[in-house]
Amino acid sequence: MLKISPLRESNSYEPGESAELELEWEMDQPIERLELRIVCNTVGKGDRDLEIAEIWSSQQTSPQGRERLTIPLPLAPYSYSGKLISVVWAFELICFPREESTRCEFILGPNAREVLGELAGN
Repeated sequence: MLKISPLRESNSYEPGESAELELEWEMDQPIERLELRIVCNTVGKGDRDLEIAEIWSSQQTSPQGRERLTIPLPLAPYSYSGKLISVVWAFELICFPREESTRCEFILGPNAREVLGELAGN
């Protein structure tokens, strides 16, 4: 079991703001490490792009535990939802060596809101 819990009511953030998260894991055997990634990906028509904006790594070996983190978030691109394409941000927690993972999406934008509409050229 892997779990990512934002420590605030809303999972929406201003660019450059910090996110406070609680990570929880329970595995049936010792682990090599945990990795928390901040990722941005596109969803919709055309090729899907994925960018890793930040990686936090812990050399945890205990098969179960809980840890709190404060992670600075990127300035851009903003979360976006259009007719042809969307830009989605997420926290991804990965446990090695099994590479079991979980994902928690969040919004990154001005006034902690997703940008709606069409991007130029779409």
